[in-house]
Amino acid sequence: MSRPSLTAVYPGTFDPLTLGHEDLLRRSCRMFDRVVLAVAAAHHKRTLFSLDERLAMARELAAPLPQVEVIAFSGLLSEFVLAQGGQAVVRGVRSNSDFEYEFQMAGMNRHLMPGVETVFLSTSDAYQFVTGTFVREIAQLGGDVSKFVSPLVLARLQERLARKEG
Repeated sequence: MSRPSLTAVYPGTFDPLTLGHEDLLRRSCRMFDRVVLAVAAAHHKRTLFSLDERLAMARELAAPLPQVEVIAFSGLLSEFVLAQGGQAVVRGVRSNSDFEYEFQMAGMNRHLMPGVETVFLSTSDAYQFVTGTFVREIAQLGGDVSKFVSPLVLARLQERLARKEG
């Protein structure tokens, strides 16, 4: 007897998508039949890249992963997950402080969507301290972020920052 198809939602702002995000996405694909990379509109944050730019980068980076769908969302994550038929939410954790925050969010999400599990994936050692915020700040100050993002993202970062300077 075959098991039902499993869908996971991996949400984030992805501003920009880092190698750590890509690693978690690939690992999620080994566990789930369908992974929705949910790019948040991030109305509460000031992003370096527009939603359309973040979606375009995510779609290009996810192209080699056939079970990944990249979709924008705004509003409550729980409503989006349920609309996608998700059985799990994937969250990456780098540290104890990440886990505490994510654990609280998972508890709230369990109340909002009781049939959906939160799956915590610890980041790979190489990406333990990589965050989109750090990457943006280092890049904006002229630092080298090539170890933290794909060549595609690096090129987009360089283009964006050159336009700001020009």
